Amino acid sequence: MNNSAHFSRRRLLLGFGIGATALAAGCTSGSRARIASVAPYPAPQGGAPARYRAMYDAVVDEGYRIPAIDLSRVDPIYYRQEVADPTGEKPGTVVVDTANKFAYVVEPGGRAMRYGVGVGREGFGWSGRAKIQWKKKWPTWTPPKEMIARKPELAQYADGMEPGIDNPLGARALYLFQNGKDTLYRLHGSPEYWTIGTSGSSGCIRFMNQDIIDLYNRVPSGSPVLVRQGGLVA
Repeated sequence: MNNSAHFSRRRLLLGFGIGATALAAGCTSGSRARIASVAPYPAPQGGAPARYRAMYDAVVDEGYRIPAIDLSRVDPIYYRQEVADPTGEKPGTVVVDTANKFAYVVEPGGRAMRYGVGVGREGFGWSGRAKIQWKKKWPTWTPPKEMIARKPELAQYADGMEPGIDNPLGARALYLFQNGKDTLYRLHGSPEYWTIGTSGSSGCIRFMNQDIIDLYNRVPSGSPVLVRQGGLVA
């Protein structure tokens, strides 16, 4: 794709209010859990430490170039880091805390890998336990029929938008099922890294692309997932 076409497609998606935060489908409604606050980390002095600059540097993945994250646009609390496990879940479980905009992968020995996430409107629509039914590298994105009905210009993507850095699902997507049924809830990448830690956009749970790749590599298909809408229980 040439630069002109690349720019036009990105402008088209942004003009529809989709950006890189939409999902292939909305999420179903669910229950809410009790909120427990998480204390923020202070901002680093003198800029982000070298380990974070390396962690979020530009990378070529599966033939696609992912740009470096401008860490000055991301609150340091949302940098990927190992922390004491606040979830109480068994190792290998993914826990999404939508209230505090964190996702965790529980590790042995009372530790967890924590990621900052962005939560869209649909991301607040479902909670509970599920499993990662399947995972996809550089997924296609297909707008739901309801979205195409509202915005006919999206009909060009009715059979799916090809993978790429501007694709709304980013570098990876993890698809959550409950009792064998699709929850329509996704954990996915996003090039709009500056939206991490925020809510209100379309979509479910979005990660920085570098982080969703790390999560993808840590958890196999079939891994348990817990989504808490009200935050972690104290």
